[in-house]
Amino acid sequence: MRISPEEEVKIIKEILTAMNVPEESSDIVADVTLDADLKGFSSHGIGRFPQYVDGLRHGTIRADGDITIERETESTALINGNHIFGHVVAYRAMELAIEKARNTGVGLVGVHDSNHFGVAGYYSDMAVMNDMIGVVIANTEPAVAPIGGRKPILGTNPVAIGIPSNRYYVSVDMATSASARGKLLEAARKGESIPENVALDAEGKPTTDPEMALKGSILPFGGHKGYALSFMIEILAGPLVGAAFGTAVTGTANPEEMCTKGDLMMAIDPSKMVDPDEFRAQVDEFIEEVKSSGDVLIPGDIESMNIKRRRAEGIELDEKLLERILGIARELDINLEIKEL
Repeated sequence: MRISPEEEVKIIKEILTAMNVPEESSDIVADVTLDADLKGFSSHGIGRFPQYVDGLRHGTIRADGDITIERETESTALINGNHIFGHVVAYRAMELAIEKARNTGVGLVGVHDSNHFGVAGYYSDMAVMNDMIGVVIANTEPAVAPIGGRKPILGTNPVAIGIPSNRYYVSVDMATSASARGKLLEAARKGESIPENVALDAEGKPTTDPEMALKGSILPFGGHKGYALSFMIEILAGPLVGAAFGTAVTGTANPEEMCTKGDLMMAIDPSKMVDPDEFRAQVDEFIEEVKSSGDVLIPGDIESMNIKRRRAEGIELDEKLLERILGIARELDINLEIKEL
């Protein structure tokens, strides 16, 4: 069935309210989750929501609480998320990075003891909406074997970058693995295969079975180049921010485990370097040069098209996910009515 964006928000907020999550936190979680579905990152949208519900039940996600700023300078900060919703922690972290960038030109905020935060691009978009460049990186629990190895040691380690423009939505949000782990989980739930050259089974053999891939390892994108980028992110979102790294990272996929991953948020104010109007105009000029070379898409075009289409056509809820959500509602004694679009 298909539901409207407003219906998705209603579902999420009704369930979180019943689980004693404050309204402000529910609003953020719902908004980030909807953003993922609208852009086409369904593996991080409402399909991921039951994992957060399980985290609340197991106590690995705290329904209420606040962040703690452990260290701070004019341009940097280190945040302890105190295991509240990762979406809320990341939102607060980027807010702080933007505030610091407004004063000093660059804001850099590290996060530890948080939780899975949904799509990284939501937070880089926050910077863009404040006429700034946003950069977000994070590590995740091991899913990727280093080149030449078989054992998963690296996470899927996403990176998101958003850049302000007058005419275009400019954003990249991607895992440094050939596939995000969430896409494998989604394929397993739907009983679908995954593409070739994405993952290996536990014996190091290529597989298109998502269940076997989840027991094995995901390949880095771009071979040794993707591995090298993921390696660097593991350090920048691990030791640099006081978070776990390598095989010590837990809880980004298993809601029964405390989450030990880290995040690093950066906001850059172009006005501290160049004239901001000229910067945006030159970004547009470059994009138009790129597009003039043929039938070319820029980073962010697909997401823009998805947003328009899904706002018009709705968001797909597959049968298994629908039953899971209705089951959660029954367990919470909620009379959840889901309106089909």
